[in-house]
Amino acid sequence: MKLGVLKELTPGEQRVAIVPASAAALRKSGWEVLVEQGAGEAAGFTDADYQAAGATVVAGRGEIFEADWIACVRYGASCSGAWGESFLRPGQVLVGLCDPLVHPEGLRAVVARGASAFALELIPRITRAQPMDVLSSMATVAGYRAVLLAAVQLPRFFPMLMTAAGTIRAAKVFVIGAGVAGLQAIATAKRLGAIVSAYDVRPAVREQVESLGARFVAAPVVPAAEDKSGYAKELEAEVLAAERKLLAEIVAESDVVITTAAVPGKPAPKLITADMVERMPRGAVIVDVVADRGGNCELTRPGETYVHGGVTILGPLNLPSQVPYHASQMFSRNMVAFLEHVRKVAVREGRLDVTSDDQIVRETLVVGEGRVLHPAVEAALAKTAPAPAEPQKV
Repeated sequence: MKLGVLKELTPGEQRVAIVPASAAALRKSGWEVLVEQGAGEAAGFTDADYQAAGATVVAGRGEIFEADWIACVRYGASCSGAWGESFLRPGQVLVGLCDPLVHPEGLRAVVARGASAFALELIPRITRAQPMDVLSSMATVAGYRAVLLAAVQLPRFFPMLMTAAGTIRAAKVFVIGAGVAGLQAIATAKRLGAIVSAYDVRPAVREQVESLGARFVAAPVVPAAEDKSGYAKELEAEVLAAERKLLAEIVAESDVVITTAAVPGKPAPKLITADMVERMPRGAVIVDVVADRGGNCELTRPGETYVHGGVTILGPLNLPSQVPYHASQMFSRNMVAFLEHVRKVAVREGRLDVTSDDQIVRETLVVGEGRVLHPAVEAALAKTAPAPAEPQKV
C-alpha cells in the first residue's frame, strides 16, 4: 500500500502528518511512503531525514496523489484554500482533520470525486482508540502553549519570589475547563509556580484537578453534564447563567484566566462576559484556547490580541502549530496507530472496505467511495447546502 504525505498549505500551519521516524515504522510494516518536498521543514524535519527513513521525496503535489492513501494534518474547508482536491480520484482515501461538523462543505469535493475520507476529530473515546486520539494529543500541546503565552504577556512573575527587595506573591491562575487542554494548562501553570484554581461542569474531573495540586471550583448542579463519550454537553440557558455567576468572583481576582471549555460541533459557550473582564486587575491576561470556536470570552477576537480596560485578551488560533516539532511527533504517532488499525480491520485485497462494522472505522469514515456515511456529517452538510439558483426570467 502506498501512502502520500502532503505539505500543509494552510497559512500558519507548521505541522506535518508523518515524521521521519513514523515513515520508517510504516516502511517496516509494508507501506511505501511518498513525502511532498518540504513537507516537514516548518516542523524541523528535512527532506534528507525522510530519505534516510526510507521514504521517497517527490517535488510535485500531483505525484503525491498517485498514492492510494493520503495523510495530512488538515484538509477540506478548514484549510482556507485549495489543498489538492482537484487531484482526487475514485478509490483514494484521505486521512486527517477536516472539521466535519462545523465546516462539512469541504467534503463535497471528496464526494464528487468518488473518494473516501476519514475525519480524525471523530475518533471515539474508547480505550482501544487512545493511541489514535489526535484531539487529546493536540489539546495537550494547546494547554501547555496557552500558559506560556500568558506568562510572557503577564507583567508579573508566576512564582512567589523572596528577594532582597521583598517578597513577591505568586500569580493566581484560573483554568476554565478541565479536559485534556485544561489539565495540561493546570500542570504547566503549577510548574511555573502559580496558585491555580480550575472549574469544570463535570464533577468527575475533580480528582484529576486536585491531583495536579490545583483547587477545584465546584460547578452548579448540572444533570448529565457530559455525553456518553465523556465530552462536556451544551448547557441550558439557566444553568449557564448560574455558571457565570459562580465564575464572576473567581475571574475578578485572577491574574490569568485560561479558557478551554468546548462542546464538539458547536460554538464555544460564552462564560466570561465583558463585565467580568472589567472587574479583573489591570495587567491581567485571558488566553482563550477555543478562539477558533468563537471563544469562551465574549470579547475574544479570534486570531488577535485585544486590550480591554487594561486586560489583555489573547485569541490564538491553532496553538499546536506553535510547537510544531513535538506536535508533529504526537500527531504522527496517532496517525500511524490509526492507519495500522484500519489496515488490519477494514482493508480487503488492498482496498478499503467502507462497510466495515469496526467502531473506530464506522465513526471516523465520513465519506466512503463518494457517499456520505456519517449521519451527523450528512445533517451538517444539509444545513450548508447551496441555495437553489433563481430561475431566469424570459
